[in-house]
Amino acid sequence: MRPDEITKRMPGIDKPDRIIMLITAALVGIGILMIYSSTSVVTLAMIKKHVTTPDFYFKRHLITVVMGLVAAAIFYWIKPEFLGRISPLLLLGSLVMLGLVFTRLGISAGGARRWIRCWPSQFQPSEAVKLSMVLFLAWFLSKDFFQKESPWLVVAPVSVMGVFQFVFLKQPDFGGAATLGLITIGLLFIAGARLRYLAMLGTLALPVVYKLIREPYRWRRITAFLNPWANAEGSGFQLKQSLIALGRGGFFGVGLGKGMQKLSFLPEMHTDFIFAIIGEEMGFLIAGAIVIGFCAFFLRSVYIAEKTGNPFRRLLAYGIAMLVAVPGFINFCVVTGLAPTKGLPLPFISYGGSSLLVNMAAVGVLLRVSRGGVAAVKQDRLMEIERRRAKHVVQLRHQQARGGGLR
Repeated sequence: MRPDEITKRMPGIDKPDRIIMLITAALVGIGILMIYSSTSVVTLAMIKKHVTTPDFYFKRHLITVVMGLVAAAIFYWIKPEFLGRISPLLLLGSLVMLGLVFTRLGISAGGARRWIRCWPSQFQPSEAVKLSMVLFLAWFLSKDFFQKESPWLVVAPVSVMGVFQFVFLKQPDFGGAATLGLITIGLLFIAGARLRYLAMLGTLALPVVYKLIREPYRWRRITAFLNPWANAEGSGFQLKQSLIALGRGGFFGVGLGKGMQKLSFLPEMHTDFIFAIIGEEMGFLIAGAIVIGFCAFFLRSVYIAEKTGNPFRRLLAYGIAMLVAVPGFINFCVVTGLAPTKGLPLPFISYGGSSLLVNMAAVGVLLRVSRGGVAAVKQDRLMEIERRRAKHVVQLRHQQARGGGLR
């Protein structure tokens, strides 16, 4: 049976990966629920931001979810190869947007300048940079001219990364710079770059990292992470309140909407530290399920990557897996006190339009990649079953013919 006949007989064979769709829908659904719960009480911090209604953040988040679904649909229908070809232009556009944060369009908050005004809301260009970088790296590293033995072709993508990291650190956005670095090094490793070149780059980066962490406010975060109780009312306050929230939740949680830490105790409870509110209200059971959900997303994306026969699509799927998993696991570590506090939202769940829009667009790309990868695997399996069936029929006919001859 020909492949096109199998596809006609199995109409679901060329559909996007359902497991990725289910995981994403579950995480987004939990995010909607927890945004409503964590912002259902107007606190003093919300009033200072001119938020006077309990459904303000919830309504805006719902609008962003709808926009995210539209973005996922648009990117699903665009061929990944086209996105790869225009990725240098996307990177250039992202760099321009990054530069706009230092103009009058830029918005400062929490001592950082990371957003630009996009009426009627705002946008964080660093999120667009991450997806653009994944597309660019997948396109560049899958080209025939990329030689694993040449150090210069490793330096090229790292240099592009360095330009963006420099701008990130000027905002400052150390968490975004670290995420971009991990994704870049990860894709270089997967593409087959020599480990000695990657080790050399890491060694050269050590003095820069040392200088960065010696900045007074970053050093306070590191010391607070090591012992938050030493300065529980200062630099360790946020982590202390996060650990209290997780401790109060226990295994089953105190109940949805019944958490106390959102009442002006835990800063950023609906953005960077929403996982702590989940642990408090829904307990270790649901918090653990979310961690498993991110692991499943990563592993399924790796499966999609390995089952596609296209080098560009393989690297693209790996890149999207890291785009979602790296910030997710950093956020888990920050909230539970396993890493210094960083301003990274939890993908699909935290309040933040920029992160949700970009991640939903990335899921759309991944679903498009899955059509050509996992669908091909299913098709090969069906063809193998048909070949075995045809072989079995031929053997039966031979046996019947020999039996008739003997008679």
